[in-house]
Amino acid sequence: MTVLKAVYRTDVGRIRKNNEDSVGIFMNRDGYRLAIVADGMGGHRAGDVASNMTLTYLKEMWEETEGIRTPEQAEEWLKTKILHVNKLVFEHSNNHSECEGMGTTIEAVIATNQFSTIAHVGDSRCYLLNDMGFKQLTEDHTLVNELVRTGTISKEDAEHHPRKNVILRALGTEHTVNIDIRTITFEEGDLLLLCSDGLSNKVNEGEMLEILTNDHSLEEKADRLISLANEYGGEDNITLAIMEFFDGSEGDV
Repeated sequence: MTVLKAVYRTDVGRIRKNNEDSVGIFMNRDGYRLAIVADGMGGHRAGDVASNMTLTYLKEMWEETEGIRTPEQAEEWLKTKILHVNKLVFEHSNNHSECEGMGTTIEAVIATNQFSTIAHVGDSRCYLLNDMGFKQLTEDHTLVNELVRTGTISKEDAEHHPRKNVILRALGTEHTVNIDIRTITFEEGDLLLLCSDGLSNKVNEGEMLEILTNDHSLEEKADRLISLANEYGGEDNITLAIMEFFDGSEGDV
């Protein structure tokens, strides 16, 4: 039986006064986990409200859930619940002037004993580390990434583009939203990293790989990733969750 060890961290960074990110890992009635990273946007317009609402609603619904056995069921759960939360955040924004224009990214992963299902909106990311290497599983919903995808600018140009932070898709900014959803299988030793752009904008994939493959504990790896993003400036909030799968004969964690 495959089991899971998971940790999460969030840090305000070195520049900002408020942390608009939300993160958590929650268990349902079947003992399966839901990991969430949400990066609120809106600044004074309550980005922290949007990300916290998203996390809280999904947590409450997941903890009451049972009977998810297939990727199709996991994908349907994520799609239905995230669309519901999108509507709630959008309505809250419209009904509270201090929250006008708020929104959040969402990175959500359902991890069962056989598969992991990933839902993605915005520019937070999910990476997979396995025998094939280390790769980004999600596609940033940003203006700059769209320019790269269409060949308008190079990937190198994108790193320093003046409109790098323009997000094309977020939760709670419209009455509905398109959600990228995919399911992967995994083997013992595989690892998922969910993170906000406060990490991915500062720490490159080579540095992530080096930290994730060292002999330290998951907690130490998470702390090191946060520390490195701060060492490189820490201009944004920094948030991550790490999920590692391994053989249950080693004992559950």
